Amino acid sequence: MDYSEILKTLESLADPKAVEGMARFGITPDKAYGISMPNLRKLAKGIKKDHALAEQLWLSGSRESRILAAMIDDPKLVTEEQMERWADEFTYWEICDQVCMNLFEKIPLAWQKAVEWGLREDEPHKRAGFALMACLAWHDKKAIDEQFEPFFPVIRHGATDGRNMVKKAVSWALRNIGKRNRNLNARAITTAEAIQQIDSKPARWIASDTLRELRGEAVQKRLKG
Repeated sequence: MDYSEILKTLESLADPKAVEGMARFGITPDKAYGISMPNLRKLAKGIKKDHALAEQLWLSGSRESRILAAMIDDPKLVTEEQMERWADEFTYWEICDQVCMNLFEKIPLAWQKAVEWGLREDEPHKRAGFALMACLAWHDKKAIDEQFEPFFPVIRHGATDGRNMVKKAVSWALRNIGKRNRNLNARAITTAEAIQQIDSKPARWIASDTLRELRGEAVQKRLKG
């Protein structure tokens, strides 16, 4: 399937009512077709990995073409320049998270960028830094506990950021790390307790959100099992 065929398919699947619904959940791209994630994943499966095509789709600018770009790009060919350029355009949470989980987390630079971006001040990169931490904790089953150590001071530093895209990503990162195993659960809980002592409304929210899940019966039972 080439570029023009993909665009025609996106147009054929468009659902204007779904676009209106997305806005209520903070999904606010400049252009969207309103196509569901299951349909996008199905479409992506019919397209071969193609770095050049992914770049074309990204540049076309719609929500769906950009999510597809992340799904079909070849991680081996993604450069640091591309990561920076794409992250510049993470203007709403969904595109950030989809690119991080479908593409960026598979790139060796992901661990470095998670820390680097988590310390940035601009919202798109900062969200991406914590989203990468969350995705690596969720999906990289081979990672050892020590690889997550550099994330904890960055998480604590980011805990006072009240911007919604950042605040929720900080919590997501800390919760996902704390769900990996008992050791990281204890480490994440200790970090959340330290964050709880910071005189900051966002920090208190992050700590409460994290501790509620990591101390919860479901997580503790799974980790002990």
